[in-house]
Amino acid sequence: MSLVLYRKYRPQGFNEIVGQEHVVKTLANAISSNTISHAYFFSGPRGTGKTSIARILAKAANCENRKKKDFEPCNECSSCLEIKAGRSIDLIEIDAASHRGIDDIRELKEGIKFSPTKSKYKVFIFDEAHQLTKEAANALLKTLEEPPAHAIFVLATTEIQKMIPTIISRCQRFDFRRLTLPEISKRLDIISKKESVKIEKPALELIAQVSGGSIRDAESLLNQLFTLYGGLGKEVKAEDIKDLLGLVEIKLVSDFTNLLADKKTFEAISYLNKVNEKGLDLHEFVKTLISYLRKGLILKIMGQESNPIHSEDFLSGLTSEEIKSLKNQVESFEDKDLREILNSLLGAQNKMKYSPIPQLPLELVIVEICET
Repeated sequence: MSLVLYRKYRPQGFNEIVGQEHVVKTLANAISSNTISHAYFFSGPRGTGKTSIARILAKAANCENRKKKDFEPCNECSSCLEIKAGRSIDLIEIDAASHRGIDDIRELKEGIKFSPTKSKYKVFIFDEAHQLTKEAANALLKTLEEPPAHAIFVLATTEIQKMIPTIISRCQRFDFRRLTLPEISKRLDIISKKESVKIEKPALELIAQVSGGSIRDAESLLNQLFTLYGGLGKEVKAEDIKDLLGLVEIKLVSDFTNLLADKKTFEAISYLNKVNEKGLDLHEFVKTLISYLRKGLILKIMGQESNPIHSEDFLSGLTSEEIKSLKNQVESFEDKDLREILNSLLGAQNKMKYSPIPQLPLELVIVEICET
C-alpha cells in the first residue's frame, strides 16, 4: 500500500516547513541555545503544520547526533528514525478527542513520573487539546505547573477559544497562520516533480485556492489528482481540476455578472435556471460568484489607491483575460452596490440550505439587484 502524499512528504526538519517562519525561528533558537521550554501551545487552522512541527521539535530535542548550537535533527540516529517511523516509546501522541476524560489524564500523569526509556526527553503531543473536559484540563494544569525535568508538552488546537486560559498561560503560545496561495503552490509543484507528474501552474494555483490555506488539504487533493491522471502521461490542466472537483467555470459567473450589470432581470433568472438544468451545483455556483465579485470589489478599491496593494494572491486562479474582463465589469457598479450585492448573495447562500426550491433565494436576489 502506497503512502498518501501528506504522510509521504511530511516535513522531517525545520527547513522543510512551509510558512510559519515566526514559529520555526523561535523554536530553532530555543533548541540551539538549549533553552527548550517545558510546554508549548500551538493554535491555528487545520493542516497548517502544528503536529508536524511538534514532531520535529521532539526529534531535535532527542537527536543523538545534533551538535551544539545546531537545531535541525539529523534524521539518521536511532531516535530520529524511531520518531519518523512512529514507534518511539518516548514520544506519546494523544488524541484528545478520544482521550479527553479525567481518568485518561490521571493515567497519563502516572506515566509522566517515569524517566524516558532511551531519550533525553519524553515528549507529549496533545492533538485537538480543546476537546479535553474541564476536569481533565484542570488535572493536566497541575502537571504543567510543576513538570518533571524530562518532560516536554505540546498542546495543539484549532479552537483556542475553547481552552481554559490557565492552561494557555502555562505554555509558550504560537499562533499558526493559514498558508498563502504562492506558498502552497510552490510546495505542490515540488511534490509533483518528485512524483514525475506534469501539472500546469494554473492547475496548482486552483488546488491551492480550493484548499483554504491548508497544506494537508491541498496535498490530499493533489493525491486524488495523481490517482486519476498520474498514469496517463499527460500534463494536467486547470480544466481537469475543475472536472474533478465539480468547480464552476469562471465564464459562467462572468456572463451572469454581465446580466446583473445590465439589469436584465428575466435573462439573469433564465440563465440561473439553465445552469441548474445542466446539473451544476447551485451552491458551488453562488460560492464562485461571491469569490468572483469579491475580487472585483478589491480591484475597484485598488484602482482608487495611489499605491495599489500586491494583487497576486487574491487574483490567483484568474487568467489575464479574465482579470481584464472583471476590471471592465466592476466599472458598471458603485462600491456601495458591490458591497450590497455581496451581502445579499451571502444571505441567499445561507437560505439555499433550507429552501424547498434551491434557486429561489438567488432569484429573489436577482430581482432585488436588477430592480433597484
